[in-house]
Amino acid sequence: MCAINGFNWRDEVLCRRMNAVTAHRGPDGTAIYASDGVTLGHNRLAIIDLDSRSSQPMKSSDGNLVITYNGELYNYLNLKKELGNYQYRTESDTEVILVAYQKWGRDCVKKFDGIFAFAIWDMNRKEIFLARDQMGVKPLYYYYQNGKFIFSSEIKAILKHDITRRLNLGAFNHYMRLLYAPAPDTMFEGIKKLLPGHYLVFTKDKYTDTRLSDGQASVYWEASSEKTKLNYAEAKVELRERVLASVRQQLVSDRPLGVYLSGGIDSSIITASVKKVRNSIDTFSVGFALSEGEQESKFNADFDLARETAKYFGTTHHEIMLEASNVWDLLIESIWHLDEPVSNATAVPMLALSRFAGGDVRVVLSGDGGDELFGGYPRYQRSRILDYLHLPVSVNKRFERFMFQKDDVLSKIISSRYWNSGLMSNKLQQGPSGVNKTEQLMRLDRQSWLVDEALLRADKLAMANAVEARVPLLSTELINLANSLPISWKVSPFNTKIILKEAFVNDLPTNVLGAPKRGFFSPGAKWLRRPDILTHVRDVLKSDYHAGSTDLFDWSAVNNMLERHVAGEYHYNPLWAIITFQIWAKRFDIKI
Repeated sequence: MCAINGFNWRDEVLCRRMNAVTAHRGPDGTAIYASDGVTLGHNRLAIIDLDSRSSQPMKSSDGNLVITYNGELYNYLNLKKELGNYQYRTESDTEVILVAYQKWGRDCVKKFDGIFAFAIWDMNRKEIFLARDQMGVKPLYYYYQNGKFIFSSEIKAILKHDITRRLNLGAFNHYMRLLYAPAPDTMFEGIKKLLPGHYLVFTKDKYTDTRLSDGQASVYWEASSEKTKLNYAEAKVELRERVLASVRQQLVSDRPLGVYLSGGIDSSIITASVKKVRNSIDTFSVGFALSEGEQESKFNADFDLARETAKYFGTTHHEIMLEASNVWDLLIESIWHLDEPVSNATAVPMLALSRFAGGDVRVVLSGDGGDELFGGYPRYQRSRILDYLHLPVSVNKRFERFMFQKDDVLSKIISSRYWNSGLMSNKLQQGPSGVNKTEQLMRLDRQSWLVDEALLRADKLAMANAVEARVPLLSTELINLANSLPISWKVSPFNTKIILKEAFVNDLPTNVLGAPKRGFFSPGAKWLRRPDILTHVRDVLKSDYHAGSTDLFDWSAVNNMLERHVAGEYHYNPLWAIITFQIWAKRFDIKI
């Protein structure tokens, strides 16, 4: 829901430009608040309380506070009760945040359960208070230099200011290894991501960005590390009940709502849970065709399974088939909406799917987070083998082994003056000591891959079409429960998501429970061998495609790799990373 924009001086014209470039996130209204020391902008996607009185930026009843807010508070009705007597002017969760801030100050964020990024201007204190939700579902970026403090839901709005668009070389090195840029950095020098579960306070000429797990007074949330006292049977019941409760809570919407149904365990569990509350459900799936009318069966196994699952639950199922002839234009558009390069070909079908779903609904539920919480990836199975063998492999080394692209490949295609082979996993923070290494690996995935790659894609590509993506499996209660469970209840060398599957064994069709883990992926390697797409790719991989990246790569080596890929070898990952980077660098006019 929505886009937020702002900065620490008065300029309505400049804020209007920020609002204009983020209008896709909020087509239902746009407005600005400006006074000495602050300008706040907002684009509204109305989800709860469609009345115009809930438009933003919104003032508190005493006029001291002004908020611009993106997201949903799922517990806002409970908070209303806890806040006691107050004469609300709207039915919105936005006003509840203002009242909570009035009563509890910065500690209000400890009370919030939802997906959110917001800024509150406190007139009395002359400060801007920014906060981001516990898991980082909603994006929030900021920039500070020479006394200018700027923030937005999207980087492209910050770039409406006079900022040098220079490549962050450290983030670039991480991107080429991980295929995304881990927080708090972005690919733009000087622009930062506010980390999940963090808040930031800006006062005149300074700001504090407080890590919320460092023991300081401003801690607001960190995942519990307490171990469960439940036995396995009790834990299964508790898990099922918490999933059902989270889904029920996230069905609150005054606009049409649907489910992204991929055919996998997680989205099927979400669909099963919705079915217990609503008789009528709209589900949405995307499949692939390599040419007109030709389906690619390998990549459509889950698409076909989703159709069967929808029939099992009796949903109103909507399908879109992505033709390869549309891929290039969608790729260009997806890179624009993502703000920084994320090298994952699934961005293309995700953008197509959200545009398709947006014709019927304004909110979708997805199964994101289930793999990272309950051990769904094959790399966790491989990590469990290392656990059993008691091999002295550190958690960071496991992360590098399973997630990083190979240095010996990258060093041949990136110019040596920009390649830092010693820059590895210094940004990765392990969990508490004594925790199983596979569990720590899963936590690293939740801190890095899930937030900066998967959730970023989910939000940006849904909001590109004014669709809000919600993630019921990532509620704080479910995260705490998952953290409390022994690793052996989640994943073994032979099975994944053990307790989650067993908790819903009576709710799902047997063909879903027995299906192999495939994940949501695209025929990107095949797309790179298509003549129509190759024409564009060869143009993008020229040294003169973008002046700012001419010296960054060894273009002879890159094009040699491309031709070997076309001939049948597999070099999809580094090629897609460079293609994505080049399109991004030119579109955003990046300099080294």
